[in-house]
Amino acid sequence: MMLRSRLPLRETSPPGQRSTKPLPGASGDEPLRHDWQIGEVVDLLAEPFPDLLFRAQSVHRRYFNPRQVQLSTLVNIKSGACPEDCAYCPQSARYTTGVVAGPILPLEQLQTLAREALARGAGRFCMGAAWRNPRDRDIDRVVLMIRAVKEMGLETCATLGMLTRDQALRLKEAGLDFYNHNLDTSPEYYARIITTRSYQERLDTLEHVREAGIRVCCGGIIGMGESPQDRAGLLLMLANLPEHPESVPINRLVRVEGTPLADADTPDVDALDFVRVVAAARIMMPRSWVRLSAGRNEMSEALQGLCLLAGANSIFYGEKLLTTANPQVDADRRLLARLGMVPLSDAGGGGDAGGGARRESGHDAAC
Repeated sequence: MMLRSRLPLRETSPPGQRSTKPLPGASGDEPLRHDWQIGEVVDLLAEPFPDLLFRAQSVHRRYFNPRQVQLSTLVNIKSGACPEDCAYCPQSARYTTGVVAGPILPLEQLQTLAREALARGAGRFCMGAAWRNPRDRDIDRVVLMIRAVKEMGLETCATLGMLTRDQALRLKEAGLDFYNHNLDTSPEYYARIITTRSYQERLDTLEHVREAGIRVCCGGIIGMGESPQDRAGLLLMLANLPEHPESVPINRLVRVEGTPLADADTPDVDALDFVRVVAAARIMMPRSWVRLSAGRNEMSEALQGLCLLAGANSIFYGEKLLTTANPQVDADRRLLARLGMVPLSDAGGGGDAGGGARRESGHDAAC
């Protein structure tokens, strides 16, 4: 089965003529769908804000405990010198960003970082490497890391770039739980951001991961100059995959000096528009973990709280996401306490959704 980047199109209602009929599932009884049309998603993102958040919260409560937030830690196991030209990425060898290229992290150091993450309450440990596509000998090293982290009782996730079928199978045999490979944006806007890897190549890697039996972590980046239609296109591609990604990271662009998007003449994404994307992701992929990823350092606590109300239920936890700053551990704990929320690990929960209860490729839109 070949995943294709063909985007189903349907004309949206003319401005001022949007239907006032209630959308199906407004009570929270949302079916799992893989047949969204672009016009539906555009209309969803434009719903009156109170209605959109009520719908998202209703869906969220059907599938998750709304007070529990899953915590993940992301560690850079190999930084810099990536040959790709992703316009947001400080780890690209094409840009001067101050990121120093380094070798793959020693296993002993990785084990220390994993133990620290576990002690701080993380339930999932994500490993990112700045590769376009790993070599088989790189996979040898990663396999040892996965096994070491699994022995500690943590869920494992990796983001290593494009994978072959055989490489995906090897990672599965090592015990890898999740693989992150973001789509980043809509198919139409993609070439404005990346030219060294096609959209179809991203879909091919997702297919290899699925076929190997590894759960998928796949999302995108908001605020790169894309239109509302492009945001709808990204959500549509994610929700219309044969299976919804088990984790959906929603990244807010971090403008890193030296990257093409650092000084791009594009406005920062409006805070409420960002919340709308989170809410739409929750509605369209109701069983998925929706994760606030890169960009939280620039978000106020009120905005983060609003995103959690809109259905986000996972965050990256720690001082850094690969090479960009992230809210401090203690600050995250205090925020959750003020909101009356608890880390999933504190509640004794696992990593799978239950009814009712990195930049990709190792780069800095987090997995």
